[in-house]
Amino acid sequence: MTAAGRSRILVVDDEPSLVAVLKPVLEAQGYEVRVAVDGAGALGAVALFGADVVLLDLGLPDIDGKEVIARLRRTSDVPIIVVSARHQEGEKIAALDKGADDFVNKPFEIGELMARVRAALRRRQNAARRPAAFHAGPLTIDVATRRVTIAGETIKLSPKEYALLTTLAESAGQVVTHRRLLAAGWGDGAADTQYLRVYMGLLRQKLEEDPAEPRLILTEAGIGYRLADDLPPGFG
Repeated sequence: MTAAGRSRILVVDDEPSLVAVLKPVLEAQGYEVRVAVDGAGALGAVALFGADVVLLDLGLPDIDGKEVIARLRRTSDVPIIVVSARHQEGEKIAALDKGADDFVNKPFEIGELMARVRAALRRRQNAARRPAAFHAGPLTIDVATRRVTIAGETIKLSPKEYALLTTLAESAGQVVTHRRLLAAGWGDGAADTQYLRVYMGLLRQKLEEDPAEPRLILTEAGIGYRLADDLPPGFG
């Protein structure tokens, strides 16, 4: 946030006509807007000025947008909404797996994009209120370092796996709906629960003593998942 409390939006796109439309719309909504026309400019802007949300095109003139996402994720957890004409499913999955938070197809409706921006800002604000660490049985999540351990052993998670796990941890002991988990992992409007089932399976493979008989990540049939908060330090 700026000193005046306005959220900062970085628009990364080399199409002057799109920027000419999008920038005044965002400013009319009360956001402070910066523009970068290539990947190097985007990386520099985040490093120098910071941002609360990045709107990123994948087809940049110098660096592919997916590489920009990967480089940003090395140092920043800023929400990244890809705004691109690359509609292929593989491109979307690759961008999300690199660490993007959401994906909006070009051409887009301004109202939908504004809703995605507001949702990203809400998630960022909620993240700022998380405790420094979370513990459940042998599981520890160090929020400051994004380090996840099981019985002291570091577990490597992808950005999406981490987002899903921390969303469960925020409501430990309570059911988290499919819709909320999809929003955390893929952005508001996501609807394919098959992706969610796959990623929950991957998390169980990494975190559970016996993934076939999970005790940490529990399924609430037809509703969602629940992270157990009443486990002893060990699974024995």
